[in-house]
Formats: sequence, structure tokens, C-alpha cells
Amino acid sequence: MSALPTPAMQRESFADNLARRQRRTAGFRIFCLVMTTVGVLALAALMQDIIGSTFSWAAVTPRELRGQSVPQVQQTWSLWEGLFQRDAIKKEMAAKHPDATLQFYSWINIDFFTKYPSRFPELSGFRSAILGSIFMMILVIVIAFPIGVGSAIYLEEYGARGWFGRIVDTNISNLAGVPSIIYGLLGLAIFVRSWESITGGRTVLAGGLTLSLVILPVIIVAGREAIRAVPPSLREASYAVGATKWDTVSSHILPSAFPGILTGTILAVSRAIGETAPLITIGALTYIAFDPRGLRDIFTVMPIQLYSWISLPQQAFHNLAAAGILVLLTMLLSMNALAIVLRRKFERTW
Repeated sequence: MSALPTPAMQRESFADNLARRQRRTAGFRIFCLVMTTVGVLALAALMQDIIGSTFSWAAVTPRELRGQSVPQVQQTWSLWEGLFQRDAIKKEMAAKHPDATLQFYSWINIDFFTKYPSRFPELSGFRSAILGSIFMMILVIVIAFPIGVGSAIYLEEYGARGWFGRIVDTNISNLAGVPSIIYGLLGLAIFVRSWESITGGRTVLAGGLTLSLVILPVIIVAGREAIRAVPPSLREASYAVGATKWDTVSSHILPSAFPGILTGTILAVSRAIGETAPLITIGALTYIAFDPRGLRDIFTVMPIQLYSWISLPQQAFHNLAAAGILVLLTMLLSMNALAIVLRRKFERTW
């Protein structure tokens, strides 16, 4: 028979196990810190490149266009090159553009927000794309929010709990991970072609319906998780005082789950505002020189206009694209910040 471990041996074994667990915890913490640092550095490098291209240095010469004297950008250098490599830039300008002057050039200005796209980068603007994206997001919210929240309430509070409910749960979760190009093909087949008499074809309405399909599973999943997080005691207390199912849902469950529902909706809309593939599939245009005025107008949005500028060979259009990316990122960060603020506000209210 083997001897039983003594108290000293037990203490030693416990100390060894505790030391191993602490080493694993420290290693995992260091791993998480390294991964977070890599992500932050990658984002910082991206923002440095975008800011350096948006606020650049340019070799500018005067040009007469439509009876007006407008600057013509011959070549651009990033903000950081202009600050740290000024002598090399001047030598390059003397060799390639002897008549040009070196100027600091901000591609984000009043004209960028008020003018339409142009074949001249100095005269090109982002107005139609910004208005198209805003128009599209309003339409997506109007369509997807009530349908998504209503579906989440039904599936979580009224839906069947058996095999059929499990099938529905699995399919909704799978739909949330489907590539957006698939929704674009679906929108092309249904909203553009089959429903052309209703949507008008490749219009704002068809784009809004297609993007609504993209984010609808995300809203449903977020809504169900928010409803599921409501404590069961709240439901039981409501039923105990004689409230009906609808009274309980409308007066207790929804107010408690609304911060989570709202956060999920805003994050889903943030995803939709950056979608390109489904809108290219249904035929969104890259050049629109007017504002969208109705649901049956043709349209463009910010990601598609950025794609158009990036695909052009002139360096100045790439600087324009960097300015557009900065505007798009600002809108996305603003929407995410709005989600955080509203969540905290409603959490304090309820």
C-alpha cells in the first residue's frame, strides 16, 4: 500500500499547482496585451497614412477653366514627406515641374462637401455620395429596425421552443454570417428585376431593401440577446400582479432590453454604411452629379465613390479617396459613440 501524502506534501503540491496557474494567467495576459498592441499599432499606421494623404503637399500650377483660374495639382506628397523631406521634394519639383509652386493642400474643405464628383480632382466633391449614404441609412433604419425588433420579440417571447424553434435559431445565426455579396445577388434578382415596377430598378429603394436584408439577422440576434438578458424575476413579478403577456413585454421587458437593442441596431447600421459589394451588385453608380430626391432615384454611396477614386491612376484622386475615407471613418466612429452614449442614458433611465 502506498503511503498517504503528508500535510507538507499536500501544501507543496498545492503551491506547485498555484504557481503553474499563475504562470498561465500571466502568459495569457501578456498574449492579450501583445495582440491589443498590434491592433492599435496597425490602426495607428492606417490613420497616419490616411491623414498624411488627406493633408498633403502639392506641386500646383495655375490653370484657366471655364473662365476661372483654378489650381492644377501636378504631383502630391504626404504630409510627413513634406515635413521631413522638404529638400528632396524641391529637387524633384525642379526637375519635373519647374513652373509649379509647393503648397500645403487640404483635400477636406468646403468644396469637398458641397460639390459633385468631377474629372478634375481639384474640383471634385463628395456631396452626392454623402447624401446618398445618409438617405440610404435612414431608409435602412425605417425598414430593418421594426422588422428586426418585432422578430426578436416574437422568437424570444412567443415562438415555439421545440425542434422548429431550434431550426429557426440556427438559420438566423447562419444568416448573420452570410457574405454580403450573396444578399446583393438576392437583391438584384428580387428588388431590381422581379420588383422593378415597384422599386424602379437600380434605385435608392432597391439599395435600402438590400442593405436591410444584410443587417436584419444582426438586429434580430442582438435583440434576442438583449431580451434574453432581462432577469426572469421581472417577468414573474409582472405576471404575479395580473399583467398579461403583452403588458409584461411592453412595460417591463422592452424598456429593460432597449439599451441592448439600440446598441445592436446602431452597430448593424454602422456595418451597412460601409458595405460596397451588395450595392455594386445591384448597380449603384460611381458618378452621380445630383442629389437623390426620392426612393426611385439612381444613387451612389460613399464606399462606391471611394472605390471609383482609388481605381483612377492620378495620384490626386487617391488623395481625394483618403479624404473620403477620413469622412467615412468619422461617421462610423460617431455612430459607435452614439451607441455608447444612448446605452448609458437608457440604462440610467430604466
